[in-house]
Amino acid sequence: MISLSLFMCGSRRREGAGKRDTESGWEKDMEGMYPLGVIAASILAFLLLLGIHGRWGKGRKAAGKRDSGRVAAGFGGADVIVVGAGVTGSALAYALGKDGRRVHVIERDLAEPDTIVGEVLQPGGCLNLFELGLEDCVDEIDAQRVLGYVLTKNGRSAKLSIPLEKYHVDVAARCFHHGRFIQRLREKAASLSSVQLKQGAVTSLIKEDGIVKGVVYKTKSGKESKAFAPLTIVCDGYFSNLRHTLCSSKVDVPSYFVGLLLEDCQLPFPNYGHIILADPSIVLFYLISSTETR
Repeated sequence: MISLSLFMCGSRRREGAGKRDTESGWEKDMEGMYPLGVIAASILAFLLLLGIHGRWGKGRKAAGKRDSGRVAAGFGGADVIVVGAGVTGSALAYALGKDGRRVHVIERDLAEPDTIVGEVLQPGGCLNLFELGLEDCVDEIDAQRVLGYVLTKNGRSAKLSIPLEKYHVDVAARCFHHGRFIQRLREKAASLSSVQLKQGAVTSLIKEDGIVKGVVYKTKSGKESKAFAPLTIVCDGYFSNLRHTLCSSKVDVPSYFVGLLLEDCQLPFPNYGHIILADPSIVLFYLISSTETR
């Protein structure tokens, strides 16, 4: 870029000199020197760039030597560390990996989760799956399409449908086994060569001058290890020990719920969630598979 800009500058000067050729023979002689000046400037610019590149390369090698201990101690060559491989962590890892980032994901337990939360994905969430290229993660898990909800109170019902006509893709809500969906997201993230999933429990953050440089974690065998990256993102869920050390989780008024699984239950409105507005709490019915109702 430097040699190119100098060449353009020389050309403009030559054009200006050409307009004055009839006025002075001395200027004609000077005109012939412009190409030589351009060539000399280009050579100098090339040598300058070569010197800068050499010093930059030496600096990179020196930095590599300084970081060699870090690479040996844990993950090496990562751009981002993601703590937790749930919905957010797995989707984020896939998006960053697809963008060319080297992502290392550390998850406490890579077995299929068994939980009754996160079993309904609303249309907005389905639309996000399409935008991220993760829409196939609701396939092959017996997920059920939800077209709306039925509200019931005192024996009277009102049917509310989700407006899906304006979308060119199927963004109907989905209900499923939470654990099956999580595993599909993890598989999708791990399908990228730039994403690595590792089982381990993150215990603390590594900080230097107030800046997070990495994490300390325990492997499945109980061995303590370290991972370093320029950016660390914590997405490890409510029950994480790390989260409790980073922020207060106290709730003044705790809430409780009970989950039941009904086999081969027939709901009055197929493909609709059913909400009973009861006292003291609502009751929600929805399919999580073709034969199971939560």
